[in-house]
Amino acid sequence: MKMIFMTDQGKVRQHNEDCGGILYNRSGQILTVVADGMGGHRAGDVASEMTVMELKRLWSETPGITTAEQAEKWLKVSINQVNTTLHEHAKTHSECDGMGTTIVAAIITNLFLTVAHIGDSRCYILNEAGFSQITEDHSLVNELVRSGEITKEDAENHPRKNVLIRALGTEKIVEMDIKSMVFEEGDILLLCSDGLSNKVTEIEIVECLKMETLVNEKAARLIELANLHGGEDNITLIIVDYEREAGQGDGQ
Repeated sequence: MKMIFMTDQGKVRQHNEDCGGILYNRSGQILTVVADGMGGHRAGDVASEMTVMELKRLWSETPGITTAEQAEKWLKVSINQVNTTLHEHAKTHSECDGMGTTIVAAIITNLFLTVAHIGDSRCYILNEAGFSQITEDHSLVNELVRSGEITKEDAENHPRKNVLIRALGTEKIVEMDIKSMVFEEGDILLLCSDGLSNKVTEIEIVECLKMETLVNEKAARLIELANLHGGEDNITLIIVDYEREAGQGDGQ
């Protein structure tokens, strides 16, 4: 597998409140994470960085995961633990009051992947069936689309587009969506913050992912496109390309 993590401040924001990484457990298995922090007084970068660091610690202590059920349980337990850590930190540090973060995380093996998410950071897959969004945004606007009150086209420029109905760390208890699916040679996975998905169309994303080039060049092109389209937000992404020639092992 070929992988890349890349983040960019964008053209407008003074700080990068996104965080993420490609993490490994004791068996060398992969956990990918993207977190988009929010909160005043730079608390957003505290929330996203704490999330990634805590998951890195928990994952590094984890032995091999062999089934999707194990992966789903690990993500549920670990993300709930991170939620508690963030919530307690915000209560005891006034400068972090109200902080939170989105999260999209994927455990990736040679046979399957398991994705968990909270908020509007997304996970996409490009495979033989085409290009599809695995996650469903936990946002006010997406709820309006789902209920039929507005169209997808209306949602693109809705004034409350950035209002989340779920986030990590803002409440004592949090709900997350978790799903598992087959991951096989030829598939490409993309995790990203809304700084990318709000600015780059699905057609442009597919064109970049299909480019006959290195994964770092695909990632750089996607970030370049987001900035060309305004770059109003931080932009973070992870690409995992399960190459047909390199399907027998996990490595960068």
